[in-house]
Amino acid sequence: MKTTIKEVALKANVSIATVSLVLNKNTRISPQTRETVLKAARKLNYYPSRSARALVSKQTGNLGFVLTKDHFLRTEPFYTKIFLGTEIEANNKDYYVFLTVMNSVYNESDSLPRFVLEKNIDGIIIAGKVADAFLVKLKKYNIPIVLIDYIPKKGDYSIVIMDNIQGSISAVEYFIKLGHKNIAFIAGDISHPSISERLRGYKLALKRNKIMLNNSLILTKYSSPNRTNGYKAAEHLLSISKKISAVFCCNDAMALGLIDCLKDKKPSLLKKISIIGFDDIEEDTRVSPTLSTVKVNKIDLGVEAVKLLVNNIKGKNITNKKIIIPTELILRESTRNNGKYNLN
Repeated sequence: MKTTIKEVALKANVSIATVSLVLNKNTRISPQTRETVLKAARKLNYYPSRSARALVSKQTGNLGFVLTKDHFLRTEPFYTKIFLGTEIEANNKDYYVFLTVMNSVYNESDSLPRFVLEKNIDGIIIAGKVADAFLVKLKKYNIPIVLIDYIPKKGDYSIVIMDNIQGSISAVEYFIKLGHKNIAFIAGDISHPSISERLRGYKLALKRNKIMLNNSLILTKYSSPNRTNGYKAAEHLLSISKKISAVFCCNDAMALGLIDCLKDKKPSLLKKISIIGFDDIEEDTRVSPTLSTVKVNKIDLGVEAVKLLVNNIKGKNITNKKIIIPTELILRESTRNNGKYNLN
């Protein structure tokens, strides 16, 4: 038979009302009594009905998580790791996470996710770039929102992002430390705030080290920062300049595409050119040469987003906050040379 709240109260030697207050996280209960009740509930394997708790707390205990299809279908597990982080922290805070995938193109006439329309969530996390029209429509529902890896041009939101600028500066300045001066930058979807920040970091590092900016070495015309476009960017670099000795890529997918191209077109260059990506995905250590990269702690992005969202739900944050997760430069085989070589 299913354990009842009365049995938990008897086990903990408290009233049913006290058990109810503890399970609904009422702050009036002393820490000692709270622990006694929770210990009794665990021993009896008692879990309160979420629907019953919702009647008392006026909250569902659910969080929404939104990804676009473009991000969901990407082969590298960047957003998968972010979702894992949200799931871990949501579980710690006794929330369920509902995942939904939406079209990348969103019109005002399009519907919102069902868990929004049915008011079945207390807050929502959106990972990656989404249409402004979606955010505008969502805001009308007065649901707490946290964005991960995206800063909209309009509107005030709580945001969790990685330190794109400092991460890029550390990568480019490492190239410079090795002796490189002709450093290319390749990117896709330059309108994405994270990608544009990485370009900004690249430019700041050159300026800080008194290296003249050469716009012909900046390739940002590609619609998406994927492996295929990394290959195309490498082909273009091979055709326009023989002085390039290092390439900073906006993400690892483009860096891997660049390596693919060099293997096909000029394999000897893999021992001469230095390459750094951004993200630190698992394939970086399986490719040859292994890829140096700017590491993003993707799980931390998800964890911090849930912490921020739950505080917003509970009214602990009066204003929206922006959390920046530090990055780390990871050095592997793709940064072996000292700047003496180039695309010749």
